[in-house]
Amino acid sequence: MRQTINKSQFRDAFSDMGRGNQFSYDALGILFDYLEEMDEDFELDVIAICCDFSEDSIEDIASNYSIDLSELEDEDEKKEAVMEYLNNNTSVVGETKDGIVYQQF
Repeated sequence: MRQTINKSQFRDAFSDMGRGNQFSYDALGILFDYLEEMDEDFELDVIAICCDFSEDSIEDIASNYSIDLSELEDEDEKKEAVMEYLNNNTSVVGETKDGIVYQQF
């Protein structure tokens, strides 16, 4: 049996599974749009999404993936370096005020 859900129900599913703090409100909206665009028949699996995707700050991404930002002082340059790394290694889903939403690798 299949059930079609909207963006609000998608967000609620994360809270219902105890994963309400995994992503920001904006990130869940971005993920919903991305997943719906990639596959209209996408089967919702909150745990799998939490394993496959992440929302992190530029500093956290740099730290997690050993991206050297030490010689970059400007925040825009740091963001550009992190985005270049992510675009070369995975899929960037979008940006929020809290960070970057991307597919983990």
